[in-house]
Order: sequence, then C-alpha cells, then structure tokens
Amino acid sequence: MPKLKTHRGAAKRFKLTATGKVKRNKGYKSHLLTGKPAKRTRSLRQSVLVDKADEKNIKLLLPYS
Repeated sequence: MPKLKTHRGAAKRFKLTATGKVKRNKGYKSHLLTGKPAKRTRSLRQSVLVDKADEKNIKLLLPYS
C-alpha cells in the first residue's frame, strides 16, 4: 500500500486537538472590517470546533494527523 498524501489545503486550515476533534479558524476576517462591530471582529479571532457531520471528511484529508 503506497503512502497517502495529505491534502495541503486542509492541512493549512484545520488542526487536530489532543482528543481528536478538528479545530478551525473563523472566516470573514480579511477585509471590509470597518463595517463590522468590534465585538464581532473579536469573536472572529477565536477558533472553533468543526461540526460533527464534517469531521469524518476532514480526517480523511489529513491521514497522518
């Protein structure tokens, strides 16, 4: 069986936690920030966990994580 390749786009976007959950950063934080309230931009800085429904597909893209 040959080695599996890691999906490089997914490797840059997702990290696995110690318990095996998938962590991601929030979007909508790159431009047009003056129209967004400070409270919203602060909350966009924090990372969140990926939904349980999407977790399996992401883990397939990251075989050696």
